[in-house]
Amino acid sequence: MNSKIAELPVEIVMIEDDEGHARLIEKNIRRAGVNNPIRPFTSGTEAVNYLFGADGSGLVNKGKPLLILLDLNLPDMTGVEILGRVKTNEHLKRIPVVVLTTTDDAVEIQRCYDLGCNVYITKPVNYDNFAHAIRQLGLFFSVIQVPAPE
Repeated sequence: MNSKIAELPVEIVMIEDDEGHARLIEKNIRRAGVNNPIRPFTSGTEAVNYLFGADGSGLVNKGKPLLILLDLNLPDMTGVEILGRVKTNEHLKRIPVVVLTTTDDAVEIQRCYDLGCNVYITKPVNYDNFAHAIRQLGLFFSVIQVPAPE
């Protein structure tokens, strides 16, 4: 079973409430040559339910190759809350998280890095910078280590 899990493509979990931004992000990801499956969520609640599963433990996604693209400004909860929950969960804490948001406040950026985000990108996204960041994320996709189930 372990070898099958490791062969699965990394799924991009995109948490973005603005559908225009979501379409643009997906378009730019595709233009950067990243063809991984994208699972979009427009609310934090839906995304948290998906990531943590019905029992709320996160075990459902343990060891799955995931990458989270996270907007901080969501209608029902903050992206910072989601980031904190993911990074303190024993089953989800190794999932790379890319914060993609309009907030360029230095304190907020530092808070996200302190909580464990891997990359912080501000919107509106400069296409060249975004494409570069996505290509660098491609390194995550190619070298991501999926821990064996314990």
